[in-house]
Amino acid sequence: MTIRVLLADDQAMIRASLRIILEDQPDITVVAEAADGAEAVEAARRLRPDVCLVDIRMPRLDGIEVTRALAGPGAADPPRVVVLTSFDLDEYVYGALRSGAVGFLLKDAGPGLLVESVRAAHAGDALISPSVTTRLLRRFAAAGAPPARGPARPLPDRETEVVRSIARGRTNQEIAAELFISLSTVKSHLSAVQAKLGLRNRTEIAVWAWENRLMNPGA
Repeated sequence: MTIRVLLADDQAMIRASLRIILEDQPDITVVAEAADGAEAVEAARRLRPDVCLVDIRMPRLDGIEVTRALAGPGAADPPRVVVLTSFDLDEYVYGALRSGAVGFLLKDAGPGLLVESVRAAHAGDALISPSVTTRLLRRFAAAGAPPARGPARPLPDRETEVVRSIARGRTNQEIAAELFISLSTVKSHLSAVQAKLGLRNRTEIAVWAWENRLMNPGA
């Protein structure tokens, strides 16, 4: 199956570079480009791409507004949005994830991680640049922010382990290997956690883990 991607960035050179990297892959095709946020929303709603790579700073609508419009609460059949940016700022990361993005990648992450992020998003996984993940864990552990609402009953130990693994950016396959369980069991735990916490995807699970400080800052 070919993964259909929309690129949204106000710099034509960046879009051209991303297109070259992605279309070099046999399973990825770029179906549209957008030079501003409003154009990105219109193109995504018209063409229904599988994955949208969206820059943070764009004219008319920024990347967070685009993400919210395409993948926020109430969005019908939303595409998977990965925010791709040069600006490694906490407010951007948290705003993007809270708005429905399933990934956050720095533009200097390299071609390999870019391709991996598109495939992970399409598969329902989340990919966040490792340096961003580590800093967010430390920020939430040190901030002393009030925890988000938890489930009516505490999560079982195994589900808590899965939540922590997701917050570390692990894929389902990596979680299965680390916990010595099957891939189907990982997916079952994920479904149970999402139902208990009222969350839509693994990225929201990761944010919930950070907010509740389930993670060791050095994890």
